[in-house]
Amino acid sequence: MQTISPAFSCDLKSVIQPNLTAKNARYSHVNGKRVSVRCGYRSESFSFPNGVGSSRADWQSSCAILASKVVSAENSSSMADQVAVVNGHSNGSVDLSLVPSQNGKPGLVQPLTITDLSPAPSHGSTLRVAYQGVPGAYSEAAAGKAYPNSEAIPCDQFDVAFQAVELWIADRAVLPVENSLGGSIHRNYDLLLRHRLHIVGEVQIPVHHCLLALPGVRADCITRVISHPQALAQTEGSLNKLTPKAAIEAFHDTAAAAEYIAANNLHDTAAVASARAADLYGLQILADGIQDYAGNVTRFLMLARDPIIPRTDRPFKTSIVFAAQEHKGTSVLFKVLSAFAFRNISLTKIESRPHHNCPLRVVGDENVGTSKHFEYTFYVDFEASMAEARAQNALAEVQEYTSFLRVLGSYPMDMTPWSTLPPSEDV
Repeated sequence: MQTISPAFSCDLKSVIQPNLTAKNARYSHVNGKRVSVRCGYRSESFSFPNGVGSSRADWQSSCAILASKVVSAENSSSMADQVAVVNGHSNGSVDLSLVPSQNGKPGLVQPLTITDLSPAPSHGSTLRVAYQGVPGAYSEAAAGKAYPNSEAIPCDQFDVAFQAVELWIADRAVLPVENSLGGSIHRNYDLLLRHRLHIVGEVQIPVHHCLLALPGVRADCITRVISHPQALAQTEGSLNKLTPKAAIEAFHDTAAAAEYIAANNLHDTAAVASARAADLYGLQILADGIQDYAGNVTRFLMLARDPIIPRTDRPFKTSIVFAAQEHKGTSVLFKVLSAFAFRNISLTKIESRPHHNCPLRVVGDENVGTSKHFEYTFYVDFEASMAEARAQNALAEVQEYTSFLRVLGSYPMDMTPWSTLPPSEDV
C-alpha cells in the first residue's frame, strides 16, 4: 500500500508595500496590518479499516488524498516558493506579498488580482465565496445559488480564486468546469490537480444571454460585438441576424465586456452578457435570450480547504484523478473502468489531460523508434459516495493500476430542476 509523505506546513507572512498603483487600491477586504497565517496539510496512508471515519479529520486523513505525494517546499526567499507543492506542481513563481491600501474609490467591488493574494485578517460569520469575473458574471450567479447570503469576491483569474481560498481570503470558490455546449473548462481541471482544495458540491446554472448596449443605441448601429469566446460561440446564429455587419471580438469575460462598454462610453459596441450585467452597468437590453440553443447550462464546482464527510442519505458524486502506471499498455484504462462497471457504478464524466511532468514517451523495441505517445492523467466523476463500500473497493482496485490516485471530492449531486427561462421568469 502506498503512503503519503508526512505533514506539510508553511508559514505565510506579508508586509505592507509603501507604494501601490491606484488599480490595487480599491479593495476593502484586506486591512493595512502585518498579518501572518499558518496553513497546515496532513495526510496519512490510504486505508479503510472500518469504512469511512465518523469525523472530518478521519475522512480527510484516510481518503482525501490516496496515492499522491506532497512534496515539501524548498527553502526560498520568495513567498510563492513557500506555497504547498502538490503532485509535483508548484503554484507558480508570482509575488504574493503585495497588500492593497485603503485609498479606494467607492463603487462596484473590483476583482482580485494575483498581487492581492496576501492573507486576510479574520472576519465575521459571513461566508466569503470567490468566483472568476466581475459582478454580473454568470459565475457570480452560481456563487449566489451555491451559497445564498454570502459575500461574493470577484477574481480576475481562475487560479486567483483557488489561491484566495488557500490563503484564507475566501472560504469557498465556485468555478465552472463544463458547459453543455462548449464542453470542458480545461484550465480549471489542471488547477484542481495543482492546488490542494477539495470539491464539496456542484451547482448548475442555465446560461441566458442578452445583447447589451448603451441607452439609445440601435442594433443596426452596432459595428462591434464583444464577449467571452464561449458566449460568442453560443450566440453565433442570433448575432448573424441581429448584427450582420458587426465585427465579433473576444473578451476575457461576459460581464467585463459590459463594464468596458459603459466605462468607455462606446456607442458603436455591444456586449453579450447577462441581464444583471445590464442593470449593474447601466446598459439597455437590445435582445433577450439570444443563445442559439435553449438547453445551455454550465456546471460549477464548489471548492473548500477541507472536504465534507460523505454520506449515503442522498445522491452523492465522487471526482477522482489518476495516472496509469508506465509500461502497462492501453489495457490500463479498460481495467480502471471495469473496476466501476463490475460494481454497477455509473460514470458521468471522463476527461483526459496531458501529463505535465512526462508529456511524451517513446514507443518501440528497446526505446528505439520514432513513434511517440502522450502520457495522460484522467479525471473521472462517478455516481457513488465514498461512504459506500462499493466505491471504496473500486478505488482500492483502481490503485493497483495507477501511479497515483487522488480523490478530489465526494459531494452531494445538484438535483434541483432548472428552467431555460430568464431568472425573473423562473417559477
